[in-house]
Amino acid sequence: MPELPEVEIVARRLNSSLSGAVVESASAPGMNVMKTFEPPLEALTGRNVTRVRRVGKMPVVEFGDLALLVHLMSAGRLKAFDKRASAKDRASRVLIRLADGRELRLREFGTKQRAWAKLLATEAVAEDEMVKSLGPEAWPPPSLEELAAAVDHPRHLHPLLRHQKDIAGIGRSWVDEILWEARLSPFKKGSELDPGEIERLHAALHVLGDAIDHYEQTIGEQVPDKVPMPLQVHRREGQPCPRCGTTIEAVFFSEHQTNYCPKEQTGGRVLKDRRLSRLLK
Repeated sequence: MPELPEVEIVARRLNSSLSGAVVESASAPGMNVMKTFEPPLEALTGRNVTRVRRVGKMPVVEFGDLALLVHLMSAGRLKAFDKRASAKDRASRVLIRLADGRELRLREFGTKQRAWAKLLATEAVAEDEMVKSLGPEAWPPPSLEELAAAVDHPRHLHPLLRHQKDIAGIGRSWVDEILWEARLSPFKKGSELDPGEIERLHAALHVLGDAIDHYEQTIGEQVPDKVPMPLQVHRREGQPCPRCGTTIEAVFFSEHQTNYCPKEQTGGRVLKDRRLSRLLK
């Protein structure tokens, strides 16, 4: 799933290239992609794109007093194209055709159609149930006090930091990077963090800003579907830790994995398989 840095660079690039563009037509060929029906997508016809921004991991495309809130889920991508989609393009879920010949497309790859969009009054986006329930944004980072309150739960840090209602924007890739930067075990509980560990976790959120800066320097006007993420430990099992040289280990779950440095994060303890071993504390 695209996470905060990746959605941020998409929003920035789309905002730069689409601002002022006039909508010629809008349609939703994807089954069940639209979660709102009033106003209809056709209400966008003749409107200008006024802004593209991000909230959590969700892009928001504004057309004056109307806004399209998009949830990409795991396989959705929002991208502008110079040419319009072919009738054979089965990946398209929402098509916003522009008067200059370009097209903004919400596409989704794979067989599972989970991405969705809502057309709302712009002022109503903040009150949408998905937006209103979000925790504080992970970047720019919340205050130290806000972060301490957000993670004060008896749950392991890895799923806790990915829970959007506790803190918004972090997913499976960047949670590994943040915890490695903070030298914290993915399996330590948030409620067990001492003040010094909270400070390290707060400071480690800079990796999200660093990633955005990296994308600004390396990605052109078109953001690729698969962004080359500047990761240090995620999916780097078997490779040396960039700081201490210890072999990066992995814990495999049914649909994702956790990577960490045993020396710096778990006191030398190694847990290779969630299904065969006890979770670290």
